[in-house]
Amino acid sequence: MATISDHDMVHHQTTLELEPKEFDYSKRSQWLRAAVLGANDGLVSTASLMMGVGAVKKDVRAMILTGFAGLVAGACSMAIGEFVSVYSQLDIEVAQIKRDMSRRDVLEDEVDSLPNPWQAAAASALAFSLGAIVPLLAASFIKPYKVRILVVAVAVTMALAIFGWLGAALGRAPIVKSTIRVVVGGWMAMGITYALTMLIGSKGLH
Repeated sequence: MATISDHDMVHHQTTLELEPKEFDYSKRSQWLRAAVLGANDGLVSTASLMMGVGAVKKDVRAMILTGFAGLVAGACSMAIGEFVSVYSQLDIEVAQIKRDMSRRDVLEDEVDSLPNPWQAAAASALAFSLGAIVPLLAASFIKPYKVRILVVAVAVTMALAIFGWLGAALGRAPIVKSTIRVVVGGWMAMGITYALTMLIGSKGLH
């Protein structure tokens, strides 16, 4: 009957330790979700607001002010919402750790993996702002109305495609499906906002 020598066991253990561990992409889920959601939301909501205003008012100043107000309000809203959400998750996990205080061997790892509400809020607000800047910059230096609307639409489409690709690539999700989903969703949001605002503006508010 064959036996395994101590040398073979040590060699096998050393080989396992030297082999690179497969990266756990689920660890990216928290910051990736906040970043992708924030950037995409900032891009789509700000562009939709600007398109809506542009449907009834062709003044470039009105579009820029609307977009800037959307950027500030949206970034604050995203940050507060993410902070509250992650803080609730933190409270739940801390309560669970306190119930498991007897397991001293895993306590340190659990504490290190706790979510950080401040980081999540900052990442969400920053990502929203970066996304919202795209339509603002696209419209800032173009006075002709039709050209401005077209440039904003093209710039937003390109940014949506990049965000969709980036989110899929980082999360190891299907790139084509993710990109198409993000782009089509953005088009729908802008189109619906533009059409409804134009409809209400043409009827007049009394």
